[in-house]
Amino acid sequence: MNPYVLAILLSSLGLGTTLTFASSHWLLAWMGLEINTLAIAPLMAQHHHPRAVEATTKYFLTQATAAAMILFASTTNAWMTGEWSISNLSDPLASTMFVAALALKIGLAPVHFWMPEVLQGLDLLTGLILSTWQKLAPFALIIQTAHNINPLLLTLLGITSTLVGGWGGLNQTQLRKILAYSSIAHMGWMIIVIQYSPQLTLLALATYIIMTSATFLTLKMSLTTKISTLATTWSKNPMLASTTALVLLSLGGLPPLTGFMPKWMILQELTKQNLPIIATTMALTALISLYFYLRLCYAMTLTVSPNTTNSTTPWRTQTTQTSLPLALFIAATLGLLPVTPAILMLTT
Repeated sequence: MNPYVLAILLSSLGLGTTLTFASSHWLLAWMGLEINTLAIAPLMAQHHHPRAVEATTKYFLTQATAAAMILFASTTNAWMTGEWSISNLSDPLASTMFVAALALKIGLAPVHFWMPEVLQGLDLLTGLILSTWQKLAPFALIIQTAHNINPLLLTLLGITSTLVGGWGGLNQTQLRKILAYSSIAHMGWMIIVIQYSPQLTLLALATYIIMTSATFLTLKMSLTTKISTLATTWSKNPMLASTTALVLLSLGGLPPLTGFMPKWMILQELTKQNLPIIATTMALTALISLYFYLRLCYAMTLTVSPNTTNSTTPWRTQTTQTSLPLALFIAATLGLLPVTPAILMLTT
């Protein structure tokens, strides 16, 4: 892609998200979401592959549907209350419609069906943008309006998403689909606690972005998109294979890795709110997700692909990919748990 066009598209992505962050008026927030959608569509279809074009079309249709629902919900709310302010979402019909639209935008279950299909059709870097940056603007709106939304609806969305995210990833062989289901499960963790502690939602979103970035950049570095090709990684780059196993365990939420921190604090908050059954359910659904992360670790580090030599490859074509972002994200994914006390001070 032409570098000037790429610069315009990436700056439009930044502009759309910033516009939604900064807006207190419904139409301005909606406009930011639309700029975001229109800016990422050419990035998704840049390879002109039928699969990429199909993914772009699916993504555009779902995002357009969600945007229309947001516009309808905000108009209904303005009609009922006489205000266009985001903080004043007092009409129950409008708030329910608004949550449904934003759930469709970020891929929460039960309106998640587009997410694995779209992510499977994209290259890894565009998939990374879709899984991380594109979640920021809708989450900003959900956090601003969470106090006006029915708590039961948010709890149901959260539990369904963690369950579907764990269940859906079990039988997959394509890594991008597994990461899509992983994203759905993580979104469920963020949504369940948003009504009690929005700071924990932001913490979970930040750690999710760090861990997912590390995973996508690792897959891009090793040029793998299927589980079957993961087994050859160790002979090409043993160090990367071992750190990737730890990154996947961090995504699953195992201590002493960074991914344990948000899950631990969210379960603690749910217990404080006298919701032990919901907290137990969330912990059990996390075990389902952990199974497919362990499956990836097993395929990557504990199995040897059929080959003639049992040593590491003595030669390897030099990669031109920059490895600094990957190194930074992996370090953050593996080692941020000790700063938990400082984060506890900030969130309480």
